[in-house]
Amino acid sequence: MHITIIGAGIGGLTMALAAHHAGISCDVYESVPEIKPIGVGINILPHASRFLCESLGLEEELSKKGVLTKEAIFFNRFGQKIYAEPSGRLAGYAWPQFSIHRGDLQMVLLEAFLQRVGEEHLHLGLDCTKVDEKSGIAYFKKSRSEDLTETTVQADAVIACDGVHSVVRKQLHPLEGKPLYSGVNMWRGVTKWKPFLSEASMVRAGWLTHGKMVIYPIRNNIDGQGSQLINWVAELETPNHLERDWNKQGRLEDFIGAFEDWHFDWLDVPALIRGAESILEFPMIDQEPLPFWSRGRVTLLGDAAHPMYPRGSNGAGQSILDAQSLAKFLVQERDVETALKKYEDVRLEATGNVVRMNRINPPDAILREVWERSEDKPFNNIQDIISNEEMEAITQRYKTVAGYDKQTLAA
Repeated sequence: MHITIIGAGIGGLTMALAAHHAGISCDVYESVPEIKPIGVGINILPHASRFLCESLGLEEELSKKGVLTKEAIFFNRFGQKIYAEPSGRLAGYAWPQFSIHRGDLQMVLLEAFLQRVGEEHLHLGLDCTKVDEKSGIAYFKKSRSEDLTETTVQADAVIACDGVHSVVRKQLHPLEGKPLYSGVNMWRGVTKWKPFLSEASMVRAGWLTHGKMVIYPIRNNIDGQGSQLINWVAELETPNHLERDWNKQGRLEDFIGAFEDWHFDWLDVPALIRGAESILEFPMIDQEPLPFWSRGRVTLLGDAAHPMYPRGSNGAGQSILDAQSLAKFLVQERDVETALKKYEDVRLEATGNVVRMNRINPPDAILREVWERSEDKPFNNIQDIISNEEMEAITQRYKTVAGYDKQTLAA
């Protein structure tokens, strides 16, 4: 069996490594002429970490590049601690949780691909224009070129990992509605900073109405003096937003006012924000789960299949789980179309549940509950506002839906 993979992002490269691990040959086609480590921070939760570490053997490299997350911790906008729980192995999982720069993760996957699969199987500077669902032929042209000459490639299956602006998704679903804006805009950056809290804490603070932050370290000792690279995301309700572009530059003045008084004994948030070399802006947008991903010899994977709000640290992880599942079915089934359908049957429902859960009750729903019940005021005792048991239930419910509760992983 041989497969064509469209896109060399996290989903595409993981799919290629999963296919290689399963004994399936592949070629990867990417539109950019050079793969560079762009983006900001992401988290790899235990369900995805399990596959990367156990099956693909990448734990050592990921541990060198990222931070082993120790805890998830919640604060209100006054800096008061609401709730904390351990993460990764400290929470009793057999696998770590990684906080890592997206570009570092992509480079780890790319290096593994080049070593295991081979440079000759990576084709850069080619835009996919369409696919033939019956024959498994994919059509490409040179990206950023006036030369419209098409190159055709035939394989047993075509896996579209071409992101939120997927050409293949549009071909399969030409009448799909527009992306859905949540009413929340995000600004993201990374800043050199001294370690705070446990030195491996994932902080969620505030609430969307007056400003919410997600803050965590993604690289250790970046200057030989113990400084870390800190990833931060500022989220704010606003009717204004730009088009989806992970590399769109944002403006400090559009959001800094919401966080000017966030001076805590554990972190000076406005100083952290101002310390970033650049700021990226991205609207919190998703799309309704699709009725199907696969047709004939073609299927979707990752953001091309299930774009979701980045509220549960779960987008990249679901792409990794897609790749794991698809490789398994391609090995188990002799008929490619049957394999793609079984993959869809398992993953379409699972990811659709995560998309919907990210809209209403992701882990940061704890912050919403405290904001509403406290009427956005400081509290004397958090237990007068909400119990630990109720907060634990919120995070446990999300873990179950997303597939990384301990019972599901053990099974």
